[in-house]
Amino acid sequence: MSCSSCLFSELMDHLMVELSKNESTSMTRTYIQCIGAISRQAGHRVGEHLENIIPLVVKYCNVDDDELREYCFQAFESFVRRCPKEMSVHIPAMIGLCLKYITYDPNYNYDQDEDNEDAMETEKGDEEEDQDSEEEYTDDDDMSWKVRRASTKCLDAIISTRHEMLQEFYKTVSPALIIRFKEREENVKADIFHAYVSLLKQTKPVQSWLQNADELEQGDMPLVMLQNQVPSIVKALHKQLKEKSMKTRQGCFNLLTELASVLPGGLSEHIPALVPGIIYSLTDKSSTSNMKIDALTFLHVILCNHPPEVFHPHVKTLLPPTVACISDPFYKITSEALLVTQQLIEVIRPLGKPCSFDAKPYVKDLFSNTLKRLKAADIDQEVKERAIACTGQIICNLGDNLGADLNPTLQIFLERLKNEITRLTTVKTLTLIASSPLKIDLRPILGEAVPILASFLRKNQRALKLSTLAALDILIKNYSDSLKPMMIESVLKELPSLIGESDMHVSQMAITFLTSLAKVYPSSVSKIGGSILIELFNLVHSPLLQGGALNAILDFFQALVISKTPNMGYMELLKQLTGTIYSSAQSGGPVLLHKQAYYSVAKCVAALTSACPKDASSVVNQFVQEVKNPKSSDSVRLLALLSLGEIGRTMNLGAHKELKVVILEAFSSPSEEVKSAASYALGNISVGNLSDYLPFILKEISGQPKRQYLLLHSLKEVISSSSADSLKPYIQDIWALLFKNCECVEEGTRNVVAECLGKLTLIDPSHLLPRLKKQLTSGSAYARSTVVTAVKFTISDHPQAIDPLLKSCIGDFLRTLEDPDLNVRRVALVMFNCAAHNKPSLIRDLLETVLPQLYKETKVRKELIREV
Repeated sequence: MSCSSCLFSELMDHLMVELSKNESTSMTRTYIQCIGAISRQAGHRVGEHLENIIPLVVKYCNVDDDELREYCFQAFESFVRRCPKEMSVHIPAMIGLCLKYITYDPNYNYDQDEDNEDAMETEKGDEEEDQDSEEEYTDDDDMSWKVRRASTKCLDAIISTRHEMLQEFYKTVSPALIIRFKEREENVKADIFHAYVSLLKQTKPVQSWLQNADELEQGDMPLVMLQNQVPSIVKALHKQLKEKSMKTRQGCFNLLTELASVLPGGLSEHIPALVPGIIYSLTDKSSTSNMKIDALTFLHVILCNHPPEVFHPHVKTLLPPTVACISDPFYKITSEALLVTQQLIEVIRPLGKPCSFDAKPYVKDLFSNTLKRLKAADIDQEVKERAIACTGQIICNLGDNLGADLNPTLQIFLERLKNEITRLTTVKTLTLIASSPLKIDLRPILGEAVPILASFLRKNQRALKLSTLAALDILIKNYSDSLKPMMIESVLKELPSLIGESDMHVSQMAITFLTSLAKVYPSSVSKIGGSILIELFNLVHSPLLQGGALNAILDFFQALVISKTPNMGYMELLKQLTGTIYSSAQSGGPVLLHKQAYYSVAKCVAALTSACPKDASSVVNQFVQEVKNPKSSDSVRLLALLSLGEIGRTMNLGAHKELKVVILEAFSSPSEEVKSAASYALGNISVGNLSDYLPFILKEISGQPKRQYLLLHSLKEVISSSSADSLKPYIQDIWALLFKNCECVEEGTRNVVAECLGKLTLIDPSHLLPRLKKQLTSGSAYARSTVVTAVKFTISDHPQAIDPLLKSCIGDFLRTLEDPDLNVRRVALVMFNCAAHNKPSLIRDLLETVLPQLYKETKVRKELIREV
């Protein structure tokens, strides 16, 4: 609404005055409807008047007028959704009212139904009798169902908007809703199901590491409480799965589908009670298409989320109706049935683990029905794709039972591979079949299929390229003896264009294929042309290379050098890797390489060296001489230092005695990049030889104040890259040294000390975190800022052992937001921001106390403004 605040207040005051008069029930109904409508349109503007409105509307809920009660609950629903903050204090009272009126049914007695609830199966005749009795109780003038529906919708609104009350909902609301699943009015029952589905959806986010480990162990956790209520839910629903009402059955399936998604494995004990209802909906002639789709969707979800063994007793009854749905004329049912069938195949013969279930009797029925759909040319695209995937799953899991049918089916796949519409799905399916532990014989189609797959690498369709590379990789691993040189050459011809920085993922997949080729088909390595290697070396020099693509290159170089292919030995590859840097240095021209490229080249040098340890000593000596040589350019020194660091990380370089002196001398280089590389090298060499180098670094930090910053960076590398067990003997010495330097005037040095402290704390949090907390009482502002910054480095976006300990004491660290020192408050805000973005569960309970401090810091202070 767009009226002024004054006019709006006048309107609300007038409505409340008129409402409180209660001159007639019809007028009261109109006023409540009017307030509800204003709330829906004006939203938060009604909030400031709620303190006066709520008591009046609650009072009218108790008036014996069903229509008036309905309007009251509709108004409450609007208040809950549109004025969440102002409604907070009224929510408990609202829940109480809703729970009271969802059972409000004065014209019907449920006692007789409750007496029969213990029976797990009800005879058909009894069901008809119950329905007759319902008709006897139905009264055209009965409006109580509207009250129940409105109160249910209001409850739904509360559940959907009050995630913080989840545990309370499972204590009070969930049992009440489960009892009301017996509701006689179909529309009301649908809303009750919807409200419970909302509750289940609210429960989903709780299944994450954001939840504290301590809380997960408590019995009142929502998931644990839900698990305890599953028997009641199944008991209330399983008979309704056989009711004639489609709407009721669909509501049951939707609720159970959501339950199976929220609580994987939670229905294992109740499968026998649910299977008859599924079969009934699939076989009942009166079932609508949507009914069958909902039943199949639920079946698919429980098959995916439960162990295969629980379904084995029911395969005989589940399989025929599911397979029959594959032949349904409606494509959506066919599509869903194929998806379920694919999952059923994995249930009756799970691969990779022992299974006593005999799948042979079902193979013929499964295969023949799926094959019909695979052969059909005029069917829907989704059905085509799922028929291909389902047939592929049959071959993958049951291929050893197909006999003479296997070859013709593979020929059909070959045809589908040539079809532009189905080729992507077929490639994925061939990947699945090729990875089967049954070692399916693919020789009849490989001769024709591999060149087709190679041609896909030229297509301008990224998903197709990626899937094709995955398929070729698994084929080379599992069928190398069936692949002829011509087939491999057809693939190699297409690879150079795929390797480049424009698409790192495609490059990674292409290099992974080359690695597999070098490992299982070494004779083909000589065919890897110069063009492929040129693209690889260009990629190594790219500033974008990192992560998976870099690791793939490292694996490839190791596989290449181990294959002992002529002209691709250790020294040849080393020269090609480093040639650009050395040739530029010799010619005196600038090296046009990004800093990141030096790190990538160094990692490749280390990967080659670890694969050829015999050559390591001479190469290390060469790098040492290059660092020592005053005539070496900065780029050569940079590469030599980084390579020494990468080699030293995995190999003990203790035999090279002059290494320490050479690296320390590099700390005096006029080039900042060389200094940084020397620091990085010293830290990484220490990782490979802790007993010799770590005490040396600690001694140098104490004795060389001018080099302290670089040495601390070396120490940071040691802490970051070493295993916890290897570092534990040195923790006390490192800790003491770091605290000696935590009051350094240089902010850069303090930041490195803080990072070291934070990462060291992660190694032994139970002992070191309390010691870190103790330092908060330090008189020095520099020390406090270092400690708070250290806490920032203990927070990451994935679960860690420190999380529960940190949650219990992070409030103490956040109190530094009130510190008198401006810099301490600044780093406290940075730490708070880090927690909010990476692990909000740490600070969620402290927001009431922390946010006022945060808002306080947003005020503009003139004394902090500097004019330049």
